[in-house]
Amino acid sequence: MSPQTYSLRVNGNIYKVATHPMARLLDVLRVDLQLTGTKEGCGEGECGACSVLLNGELVNSCLIPVAQAGGAEIETVEGLSADERLHAVQRAFLECGGAQCGMCTPGMLVASAHLLSKNACPDLAAIREGLNGNLCRCTGYMRIFEAVERAVSGAGEGQG
Repeated sequence: MSPQTYSLRVNGNIYKVATHPMARLLDVLRVDLQLTGTKEGCGEGECGACSVLLNGELVNSCLIPVAQAGGAEIETVEGLSADERLHAVQRAFLECGGAQCGMCTPGMLVASAHLLSKNACPDLAAIREGLNGNLCRCTGYMRIFEAVERAVSGAGEGQG
């Protein structure tokens, strides 16, 4: 198949990308758009490192062909902060030591922000469920869970 042009709205900006329809959204974000915050961990949709929001739903960008994302609203980890202010989950991850090697961090942040947009005051069980599918090999998860709990107080402010 020959390349086709797709219009993507990523973090509020519109981009035109000429690529093959089955190119992974992950690669288009990282290579074509130079949004390298989204990471590739497994390439099989098992680890969550490549998590982004696609029309408000949490997805693994390594599994989404760009043809499916054309015309969609996409939010990456770069889109969480606004006006140089960190999102509440980003601040909390820093404060609680929720990131170590950083490989899972972008996906964890996007998943955490998504969870808080759906449930402004999740308990620990809801946090565990909301981050299910995001693997971390370094932290043991407790600092990540603590970070999400800390972010709860700023979740109602969005970018707080």
